[in-house]
Amino acid sequence: MKKPNLIFATIILISSLFITNTVNAQDHERKGPPPNGDRKGPPGGGHSPEQTKTLAEIGGYQIGEVATDFKLKNVDKKMFSLSDIKKAKGYIVVFTCNECPFAKMYEDRLIELHNKYAPKGYAVVAINPNVSEDNKKENFESMQKRAKEKKFPFVYLADEKHEVFPKYGAVRTPHVFLLDSERKVQYIGTIDDNARSAEAVKVKYLENAIDALIKGKKPAVNFTKAIGCPVKAI
Repeated sequence: MKKPNLIFATIILISSLFITNTVNAQDHERKGPPPNGDRKGPPGGGHSPEQTKTLAEIGGYQIGEVATDFKLKNVDKKMFSLSDIKKAKGYIVVFTCNECPFAKMYEDRLIELHNKYAPKGYAVVAINPNVSEDNKKENFESMQKRAKEKKFPFVYLADEKHEVFPKYGAVRTPHVFLLDSERKVQYIGTIDDNARSAEAVKVKYLENAIDALIKGKKPAVNFTKAIGCPVKAI
C-alpha cells in the first residue's frame, strides 16, 4: 500500500505546482506591462515620435535659406500664399494634420501662438501634408470640419499635391519652420519641450525664436528635433 500512496502523493504535488504556475501566469497577463515605466522600447506601437534624421539627411531647407512661396487651398476654399499676408514680419509655418495625437495636443497652443504673435506680424500658417481624398480622416472636408470645431484663427492649408512639405523638409506632425520677413528660415523643429502638457513646459523654443526676431536678433536655438507622427505621404 505504501507504493500506491507514494504515487498518489506525487501526482497531487505535480498537479498543485501546475495550477499555481497557471494562476501566476494569468495574473501576470492581467496586470499588463511592468509598473514605473519599466517597459522596454518606444511607447505605443514601437515608433519613436522624435525626428531621427538630420536636416542634411532630410534634404529640405537649411537655416538661413530662403523658402519659396506657395499657393495652397485654405479650408475656406480660397487659394492662399504667404504673400497674401500684408506687412508680415515673419511667418510661423507649421505642418500638422487632423488625427496625429501630437498634432492634437498642440492645437490649442497654436491658437494661442497665433493670437499672441499675429498682431506683432507673425501669423501661424498651418499646412496639412497628409491630406488625401482617399482618407476620410485627412481629406479636405475633414480639414474643414476640424478647423470649424477648433475655431482656428489661422489658415489651414491642404498640400494636396504633396509638393510643399518635401521642399521644407517636414517629416513630423507638427513640424515648425519659422521664417523672417524675407522668408529666410530662422528656426526649425518643435514648438516646446513638452508635447503632453502645456502647463509642464519649461522651454518654449518657438516663442523664444520669435521673440529674438522681434528684437532684431538671431534665435539662440535655431534647431530642435521635431516631435510627432511621421508624415504619412513620405
